[in-house]
Amino acid sequence: MKRIFGKIMALGLCVLMALPYANVKADSTQKYLSLGASLSASEQKKVLDLLGVDDMSDYQVIKVTNKEEHEYLDGYLSSSVIGSRALSSVTVEQTGKGSGVNVTTENITYCTSGMYRNALVTAGIENAEVKVAGPFKISGTAALVGVMKAYEEMTGKEIPEESKDAATDELITTGELAESIGSDDAEKIIADVKQKVAEDNLTSADEIGEAIDESAKDLEINLSEEDRQRIQDLMDKISGLDLNVSQLREQAKDIYDKLGGAEGILDKIVNFFKGIFNWFADFFSNLFS
Repeated sequence: MKRIFGKIMALGLCVLMALPYANVKADSTQKYLSLGASLSASEQKKVLDLLGVDDMSDYQVIKVTNKEEHEYLDGYLSSSVIGSRALSSVTVEQTGKGSGVNVTTENITYCTSGMYRNALVTAGIENAEVKVAGPFKISGTAALVGVMKAYEEMTGKEIPEESKDAATDELITTGELAESIGSDDAEKIIADVKQKVAEDNLTSADEIGEAIDESAKDLEINLSEEDRQRIQDLMDKISGLDLNVSQLREQAKDIYDKLGGAEGILDKIVNFFKGIFNWFADFFSNLFS
């Protein structure tokens, strides 16, 4: 009996000693590396250097094929633009709650970090540090596929197809807008309208159209009818998604701060109240003079 009891005590002690290490493993953050499946050995080395990856064993590695890229992008870009090689590569690391989505890019010519961030938030991605790189100058449109695939692997949560589609649509639409109004304004107006649509639960074409016009006026952006329709079509799709409103609000604020766009909205509010205060000050000054 004493021998059995001793074995139980020893086993219990081993379990207790292992618990701290089990907790560390469970709480540790796994990093993911998504590589374009068409990269040559030299191209892979280049993107790893640009992504700051010294040891691939520190990452869970997945591959994105050109076929997968076409599955998401064929509806928005011609096959010649997408190409026949999967080259875009990304690292994705989950960060603390409330940290938001942060994106940096290397050798990406078409998609800005803000465009990626906008689209990833639409896909439902939260609290992630994302780096995107190409082995040489590439558009980077296919990198979105790698980020979404890595995020699903990392969190164990499948991103709904409608969210993936809306995110892809948003990335391409923002890029098209950037060609006519500039990337900064394209990022700002997409973020601002999207926030309005989600926050006010706008669903009808008229409501969304009014939101677009309001954002364009506040941000002092002139939209052609074609560009306005692009945003309308995108927001019609986004309006059916269950988006995180607080994250959208923070995202829009960060874009305004980064691009200096807050002046169009926030400063107008401040100046409005300053105007009221000055009016009262002048009124009472004249009254008692």
